[in-house]
Amino acid sequence: MSELTVIVLAAGGGTRMKSKTPKMLHQIAGRSLVGHVLAAVSEAGASRVVAVVGHQRELVEPHIAEILPEAVIAVQTEQLGTAHAVRVAVEAGAVSGGTVVVTYGDTPLLRGESLRALVSDHESAGRAATILSGIVAEPFGYGRILRGDGGVSGIVEEKDATDEERAITEINSGIIAFDGAFLAGVLPRIGNDNAKKEFYLTDAIALAVADGLGVDAFVLDDVSEAEGANDRAQLAALGKILNERIVTRWMKDGVTVMDPATTWIDADVELAPDVTILPGTQLIGATRIDEDAVVGPDCTLKDTEVGHGARVVRTQAELAVVGPGANVGPFSYLRPGTVLGEEGKIGGFVEVKNSTIGPGAKVPHLSYVGDATIGEGTNIGAGTIFANYDGVNKHKTRIGRHVKSGSGVTFVAPVVVGDGATTGGEALIREDVPPGALAVSAGQQRIIEGWALAKRAGTPQAAAAEEALESGVPILGEPPATGE
Repeated sequence: MSELTVIVLAAGGGTRMKSKTPKMLHQIAGRSLVGHVLAAVSEAGASRVVAVVGHQRELVEPHIAEILPEAVIAVQTEQLGTAHAVRVAVEAGAVSGGTVVVTYGDTPLLRGESLRALVSDHESAGRAATILSGIVAEPFGYGRILRGDGGVSGIVEEKDATDEERAITEINSGIIAFDGAFLAGVLPRIGNDNAKKEFYLTDAIALAVADGLGVDAFVLDDVSEAEGANDRAQLAALGKILNERIVTRWMKDGVTVMDPATTWIDADVELAPDVTILPGTQLIGATRIDEDAVVGPDCTLKDTEVGHGARVVRTQAELAVVGPGANVGPFSYLRPGTVLGEEGKIGGFVEVKNSTIGPGAKVPHLSYVGDATIGEGTNIGAGTIFANYDGVNKHKTRIGRHVKSGSGVTFVAPVVVGDGATTGGEALIREDVPPGALAVSAGQQRIIEGWALAKRAGTPQAAAAEEALESGVPILGEPPATGE
């Protein structure tokens, strides 16, 4: 393949999206529309990429620069048609010789291999232009490819087509490969003598045919690759197709997906062979899952790492690490900064944030762990709270190795509990606990009679207490026994 330049047209307003977000920045499968296109262009081996921006360029331009810093940015201040946009790219000095492919920034299903195949076919035939086309059963609304002897003779739009031409099922995708020298020479010849007074790139095809130059079409195997998203409904439809493609690829690579219809996997997720994904699972962002791990059902993992053989059930996690052989869930919430060590456990209705739970350590039930480190083999009892916030600052709690924490304990940070220590049930731990010590704070139960009547007078609580006392109803609210 000779030097390849790809021009990505990303200047449109996308008014049908009815959104403050530029159309090019709407996302499916964890990437923006233009992000998917730039990934395909990179896979195709482009030596130079030119992105033409215009509408809301202050948002689109930095996004493109973040994804592909080497991309040249050309600004189309007025949207005067596709040929005008390409001319802006050429005038930016980013196009010289070789092959130039013009594509669109809202075609997220486009594959790099398809672009490579288009360029290879174009260059091997030595044409002036090669159109990426597709065969569709219902071509209404698309420009039709007109074929003559030895190639393409033109493109006719739906509104201008005869009944015979409307019956043609080969359509123009709008993606075209050009000889660079031909493109540079033909752009000044394209006029705007049409109803919209715009400069159309398809006119270059008619000019090439008139000049007797080679023009043909390369037919896509999957025409959906060239589909764009103009509104939210089309965006969702393309997202579903892309997700099906991603899920199918992972299954072919050795991942078990129990229910593909309810499994969503972003484009940048990485899965090892023999991973099992159960129904209702979403894997988002840069999530990584190692072999023999089982995730699901009903999990949402974002930018999360799951180790070899780990098990994650009905869990939401973001920017978290689950170690090899660890268990999480059900109904667990792993917030950013959570690190669970090998063979560790985060159990049901447990929330963890910015904390490291060591190898073999367990937080099995109904607890909140925030800004803490928990040592190897430690067990945190049910209903434990790590009180890490004093109203102004967050503080750290450090729990040592093989600590046994009773149920209902509150650790008030900053505090340290030494290796091998024990905390009694419902203890309030405000001071450091030495290694091997037992810390308790709960005293003997006291009962203050009449407290509700004295301190909560006029409330439903006081009224209920007064009624019970007057009627002689026992504590459980049942009438006294008759003795029969």
